[in-house]
Parts: sequence; structure tokens; C-alpha cells
Amino acid sequence: MTKEELNLPQVQVNFHRPLPEACRLLVLGGRTPATNWLQTLLEQSPAPKLWAIDHGVDACRSASALPDVLLGDADSAAPENWSWGAAHAAVTERHPPEKDLTDTQLALARAAEQAPAVLLLTGAFGGRFDHAFSTVFSAAQQPGTCLLADDREILLFVRGGEQISIHCLQAPAAISLLPLTERVQGVTLTGTHWPLVDASLIQAKPYAVSNVLAADANTIDVHIRQGILGVHLVFESASDTLHCPSREHGDLCSSCRSLSACDADEPPRKAQQQMTPQR
Repeated sequence: MTKEELNLPQVQVNFHRPLPEACRLLVLGGRTPATNWLQTLLEQSPAPKLWAIDHGVDACRSASALPDVLLGDADSAAPENWSWGAAHAAVTERHPPEKDLTDTQLALARAAEQAPAVLLLTGAFGGRFDHAFSTVFSAAQQPGTCLLADDREILLFVRGGEQISIHCLQAPAAISLLPLTERVQGVTLTGTHWPLVDASLIQAKPYAVSNVLAADANTIDVHIRQGILGVHLVFESASDTLHCPSREHGDLCSSCRSLSACDADEPPRKAQQQMTPQR
């Protein structure tokens, strides 16, 4: 990590503002990140502090990654893995299951009490929708720099007046802008096939989805004037293209850039005007 840049296996993100030198990697209980992806992050210098959040300790043990902090109510972690984590972690916090906050919200609250650090949440995708919903909106409101990532998806947050630049080491299959406040104003997006200039995005109609990189581009720039915007990147896995009829013609249909199946008869998307980002 440089002063303004965060490195992930798929992308390098420049936040155009100073970042804390420290990083905390919180492993949650959703879809387990690929072991090599997780180990790549832990091998960075300086290495992030590893927090296992309840069922996330199972992923940590599978990757032979010793947690520095173990936190949760232990209701979804395998008992033997919780005991393993508690034996190695410098700090263990076990909470009762009967509580108002989720384990992730408790972890974010603890992180906010400590010295500033980049908070990288993995194991946040692919699990229960209610947990993912809670995690996304809690992370979006977290002070400082917070993001969700694994080997298949990345969700970055841009707040009013901020800019981020995403240099893609791996081309994303889909790029989507998700308004996380009622309205996000002054959205400017470059480096994509459908750019935006000073656009407004409405949470009640989140239609700026399934964009792709512009031809010969590998860097996306996003700036907003007001609100909170989620920038979501999806990366292909082997299963994403198994059922695409267009493969025999040497290309992917627009849907299969992000989905596991497609409608071969779907008409091509129309060109978008800069002020009306539509699918």
C-alpha cells in the first residue's frame, strides 16, 4: 500500500487522499474467499491484521491463517475452529447470540474505536441476503476507508467530494454504480464503455449496472459531488460462461459478463447518453 493506493490481486485503487498505513482484514461468514487470494493479501507488506468474525474463523483455519482477533457469538463457527482461533488470537470477544447488532456491526464498532486503518471486509458476499444488506449499509457509513472484496467481487464506497481511480489488473466482467443514499449527484465516470458526466443516480431506480471497460482502457475513474456511491466490480469464474450460447461465436453476450446463464435472443443494449445511464 502506498500513501494513497490500495493493492488487491485484481485491482489497484487510488483514493486520491492519504490512507492509513495500517490495514485490518476482517473475514466474515459469507462466501469463503479463495485461499490463494486471501494468502496474497496476508503476504503484503505491511501485512494486515487479521480479524476472524464468527464463521469467518472457519475460512481462516482452512487457509492456515492465524487470526489476531476473534469476535462473534460463535453460533455459526465450527466449535473446533472457534477453539483453534481462540487459542491463537491475541484478543477474543465472545458475545451472546441475543443481541441487537450483527457480529459484523460489532466488529466495525470495535475497529472504529482503534487507531485509523483501512478496513477490508472479505467473506461478505454470497451468504444470506439480510446479512449482506446489513453489511453493505453498515460499511458504507463506516468512518474512514472501508471496502468489501474477495476473488469474485469488489465493492468500493465513494462519498461526496471524493474521487477514486481503479486500475484493473484483471478485466471485470461487469461494473455497476449503486446509489447507497436516496440520491447521488454529480456522478462522473470515465474509462467505461458507457461514461457519465455530472449525472444523478436515484436509489429507488438503480439502473447504472452492467457497464464494461472501454476499448483499450484499464483504468476507471469515479467522482461524485454528493451522496454515497457503491462501485461494484464482478470478476468471472469458470462457471460464469458455461451456459452462454454466444461462446460458439467467440464472444460473450452482455448478460454472461456477470451472470451464469443468458437469453440468447436478448437484443443488444442501446447506446447511452451521458446524462441518462440506462441498461
